[in-house]
Amino acid sequence: MKGLSKYFDFQISSFLILALLFLVVGCKTGDETEKKIAQIELELKVHRFDREFATAQPKDIPKLKSNYPYLFPAQFPDSVWIAKLTDTLQVELSEEVEGAFGDFSTETLELESLFQHISHYFPQTITPKIITLISDVAYENRIILTDSLLLVGLDNYLGKDHHFYQSIPRYVAQGLDKQYLVSDVASAFTKKVLKYPRNRTFLSRMVHYGKELYIKDKLLPENTDAQKINYTQEQIEWAQDNEEQIWRYFVEREILYSTESSLDRRFLDPAPFSKFQLALDNESPGRLGRYMGWQIVRSYMEKNPEMQLTELLDLPADELFKESNYKPKR
Repeated sequence: MKGLSKYFDFQISSFLILALLFLVVGCKTGDETEKKIAQIELELKVHRFDREFATAQPKDIPKLKSNYPYLFPAQFPDSVWIAKLTDTLQVELSEEVEGAFGDFSTETLELESLFQHISHYFPQTITPKIITLISDVAYENRIILTDSLLLVGLDNYLGKDHHFYQSIPRYVAQGLDKQYLVSDVASAFTKKVLKYPRNRTFLSRMVHYGKELYIKDKLLPENTDAQKINYTQEQIEWAQDNEEQIWRYFVEREILYSTESSLDRRFLDPAPFSKFQLALDNESPGRLGRYMGWQIVRSYMEKNPEMQLTELLDLPADELFKESNYKPKR
């Protein structure tokens, strides 16, 4: 029996050594990739339109219109913009943004890193011209990304308890914090490269959002999981602690391949909480279906480390799920 015990001890030790070697090699590969990404040169320009408008005089309006024609709809006469220069709300918004962001240097570095990662993983992407502005708290369009422009409404990132946000639902206001700004930009980018699935199953939609979050894993390596999914730290910990129970609920109720549209509202769409129709609902964060899709995609990519992000985009959800051999954390 002692010989057998020694054999098993040797086997366990061998597995541990191999696991550590794989971990070390993986970390070194990741470090080398990050070094390579950090050396990518970008022509990243941030234009502080919010500051330019805040300090403008009526005589400056024609020049601003010439420099930023897309921000001045043609149907509005100059008198509208001149009046806005001294509008009480506009002035207060500008002051609050200035106090929160200052010279925007921290966010500029974070955006530069984001677009370096985008350039590495999606080399055909053109780095857009970045314009910061005041949007009158148009939080549903706080980030607008086109092929050549990135518009960032800074007045939508002043912190969840800011008095401008008192009439906004609390679960929405939670995300109106500058810690989520670069994550929101990354989300806007993923929506450009990731097509929404035609397959109407709940699993297909879960995996779609899981791909979006996995892409953010690669584009935002310095961000926390909470920042990537726009959760608080308490919410991400709740999801992690209850992952097994959430998965059991989905499996036991046979909803993975259901095409019921109500499942989107219950588990995928922004909401104050997820709707299991159980007593724990009020404790849960919303969008837990997205969180679970994320874990499925992570499980798949751990088994397929050589797969490129561009290959992941079009991979069918059924195939990805079956090959992921996903098992929830206990």
